[in-house]
Amino acid sequence: MTIEPSPTPTPSPIPEPMAERQIALVDLLDRLLAGGVVLAGDLTLRIADVDLVRIDLHALISSVNENVPSPWDTGEG
Repeated sequence: MTIEPSPTPTPSPIPEPMAERQIALVDLLDRLLAGGVVLAGDLTLRIADVDLVRIDLHALISSVNENVPSPWDTGEG
């Protein structure tokens, strides 16, 4: 009498939540600007251990409307 091992079940692939979802760029920007986006980064251009250009970026990007006025409001209009 021989005992054959049972075949190992192959794991089913786990679907990624955003894998099949398509979204328009306009909708993505609308959602990001509605809540606001903070960008931060550093870029250094270096040749032979000599820093030639260094850029530090810190930005807050958000939409402006009646509830959230522009910080540069000049009172014109």
